[in-house]
Amino acid sequence: MRSDGTRPAPMFLKLAAFGGLLFLHVPLLLIFLYAFTTEEKSYQFPPPGLTLKWFSVVWGRQDIWDAMWLSVKVASIATLIALVLGTCAAAAVSRARFFGRDYLSLLFILPIALPGIITGISLRSAFSMMDIPFSTWTIVLGHATFCIVVVYNNALARFRRTSGSMIEASMDLGADGFQTFRHVVLPQIGSALLAGGMLAFALSFDEVIVTTFTAGQQSTLPIWMLNELIRPRQRPVTNVVAIFVVAVTFIPILAAYYLTREGEHTGGAGK
Repeated sequence: MRSDGTRPAPMFLKLAAFGGLLFLHVPLLLIFLYAFTTEEKSYQFPPPGLTLKWFSVVWGRQDIWDAMWLSVKVASIATLIALVLGTCAAAAVSRARFFGRDYLSLLFILPIALPGIITGISLRSAFSMMDIPFSTWTIVLGHATFCIVVVYNNALARFRRTSGSMIEASMDLGADGFQTFRHVVLPQIGSALLAGGMLAFALSFDEVIVTTFTAGQQSTLPIWMLNELIRPRQRPVTNVVAIFVVAVTFIPILAAYYLTREGEHTGGAGK
């Protein structure tokens, strides 16, 4: 028994946790290792030598920069749409009382629970039926379907922890709707929106399945990586790009965790 009243975990639980961490993270470490290998087309272990030349190769590849810029642009726009629509939806569901509210909330969460291939096929069929050409905007719409859920979950949890009497007091003192939102509501939900936005950006940036069905001939960075793995030319180049993707997605997710760890949950954690 520790001084704080808790019991130490049994040894087999510690070993199981350690084994789970190894299972999850050793493949990532191998990707990092083979980003520095001198061997171009094989995964010889241990690597015959280490080099930094592949980072300069990646820096000079215009196709990588184009794919990265498209991924950043799509993720940014999808996150902005999600922040607006997800926040409005969360405010309506948390504050209003109406028939079917719980079912409506379930419909908002459903896109992130469905397999990505179902969402992708549905969106592709809808775009084809409406004769919408595939473009950056079709990718954005596809990503917004699950980004809205992420923001909605975070905002809804925070709205439920925010006292409605503060809003009523603000309105009683003469503040209009915009002033109440700016000075009362936004400071209360700001960290949740920031966390939801960063998590939505990270999920959008590395999305593959939905993008495959909505991108047409365009190539985001994850799609570029998938094509490189199917037709391998310089495998260490793909590993270097993978390091960049891990860094871009890990930092927002870690920040989102720390911003929402005191709340009920972090929306989108399941995906």
